[in-house]
Amino acid sequence: MSSIYQKEKFTHYFKLILQSLKGEAEFDYTKGNLNKAVILLAIPMMLEMVLESVFALVDLYLVGHLENSSFAVQTVGLTESVLTIIYSLCIGLSMAVTAIVARRIGEKNPEAAAKAGAQTLLISFCINLLLSILGVIYAKEILLLMGSSEASAEYGKTFVQIMMGGSISIVLLFLINGIFRGTGNAAIAMKSLWIANLCNIILAPIFVMGIGNFEGWGLTGAAIATTTGRSIGVIYQCYHLFFNSKSLQIKLHQFLPDWEQIRSIIKIAAPAVMQFVIASCSWIVLAKLVAESGGDEASAGYQTALRIMMFFMLPAWGLSNAAATLVGQNMGANQLERATKSVFLTARFNVVYMSIIMILTFLFAGNIMPYFTNDLEVVQVAKQAIFIMSCGYVFYGIGMVMVNAFNGSGDTWTPTWINLFGFWFLQIPLAYVLAQYFDLDEMGVFLAIPIAETAISIAGIILFRKGKWKKVKV
Repeated sequence: MSSIYQKEKFTHYFKLILQSLKGEAEFDYTKGNLNKAVILLAIPMMLEMVLESVFALVDLYLVGHLENSSFAVQTVGLTESVLTIIYSLCIGLSMAVTAIVARRIGEKNPEAAAKAGAQTLLISFCINLLLSILGVIYAKEILLLMGSSEASAEYGKTFVQIMMGGSISIVLLFLINGIFRGTGNAAIAMKSLWIANLCNIILAPIFVMGIGNFEGWGLTGAAIATTTGRSIGVIYQCYHLFFNSKSLQIKLHQFLPDWEQIRSIIKIAAPAVMQFVIASCSWIVLAKLVAESGGDEASAGYQTALRIMMFFMLPAWGLSNAAATLVGQNMGANQLERATKSVFLTARFNVVYMSIIMILTFLFAGNIMPYFTNDLEVVQVAKQAIFIMSCGYVFYGIGMVMVNAFNGSGDTWTPTWINLFGFWFLQIPLAYVLAQYFDLDEMGVFLAIPIAETAISIAGIILFRKGKWKKVKV
């Protein structure tokens, strides 16, 4: 009997996983089994985030084998650090649109959800246009400001220009996926990243290394391939958003500016953008501190470690996105107790995942560093960085769920204040003191990261339990 039960249980979960990947069946996330709801949302959201991190890893692997590998690796890493400002805009706006769309879907009002999505896309396009222009004009100056040497900045400026100039593809990829996540259709978001990454994986080796008589464009080719792949993913998203989504379809007339709706979106999005700008700028300061303390090789090693760490951590962020959708939809349906339970259930899943990843990191991360660069000094710094930073993985996972729970409810101010104090009043001063006054150099920066992230997670748990988020209206 027990073997039959185990077989039936395995079959049930296997079918559930397939259902989550296909995303074909409609599911009401305000009713029914909560474990099933989390799994249906979490699996495609985790895979979506894995695929987002693949862009940087593919670029990092290919450029790490170019002739000027330390310059190339540093440029990719520093550009990704600068692009985190764009990512902050994307994530902040996507958090706002996920919260609003989820709330409207929970209220059974898909027309209002579609209009909120269209207005958010309009806002993001206008803001990104300005950032793209500045990035193209001041590409070299950006790298120099980040601590790059003159030679490295000159070598990498074209890469920055292409990545910043094509950053609208990043914005749309994030934002449209935020709309789909709000509806509970996480599978479409995942599939768009599959397509974008497949294109990048095919194009990047050709554009970077060349094929046949074509010698390739080196570092510039990596930027062209990544931007092209993301743009193709956006085209796939738009097809479903405008023509082929059962839960929500945006119409052209919904892009006409509705100033009341825009003010409402900005009211939620502004602190959400701020919370990620605060975090992103903190990482930029840390990257600059590493570059100044240890030089180009230390900077390249740190950036390599970050890319690998983010590959493992982004799925945890994807899993925590399930909390945002569940909180938003259940608040819309006036199911506050179910919203609360969904957050702690998601946190438990994330603790298990991050515990496994921490063990795997300690066992294998050091062995894979040489695959991403052929500079032995860079490899040594990368190993040191990944081992120290991974000590706080479990707390990172809990903190992500708390942040997304607040954002999913529309309470974007609480995590903003947590980030401000955690990053700017703890992480940065601690990193500076350890690096400069205790003469730990780049190791001091590495140590400050898990300490600050742990404090941020604890603060998130305490404030979530107080329950202020339950009173937020969107």
